[in-house]
Amino acid sequence: MIKLFVLFLFFIGAGYLLVAFNYSYSDGNRAGYIQKFSHKGWICKTHEGEMAMTTVPGVAPVLWSFSVSDAKVASQLTQAMGKRLVLHYKEFRYLPTTCFGETAYYVDHVEITE
Repeated sequence: MIKLFVLFLFFIGAGYLLVAFNYSYSDGNRAGYIQKFSHKGWICKTHEGEMAMTTVPGVAPVLWSFSVSDAKVASQLTQAMGKRLVLHYKEFRYLPTTCFGETAYYVDHVEITE
């Protein structure tokens, strides 16, 4: 009986992870300048960044934090520092750990507009 219960919990957990990682809550684009981009973490190394989004010169920028899981996208972001970018992202809510990224926003495409 305990084995069946553990097996049931395993399949419930696997189903939750399947849904959490494959279906995004939202997706969209954000434009601005990369202010900070780093590869950090003690055990689970993740790429984390911060974009400064300005609408009008002279106005304080809004900072947007994001994560990157793809090494190719991380390389593109590193090379494009200082340029105006449009980042396409997907928002994944309720991931079980920060081992996949510290934010809910995962950038999957970079477009240089400048």
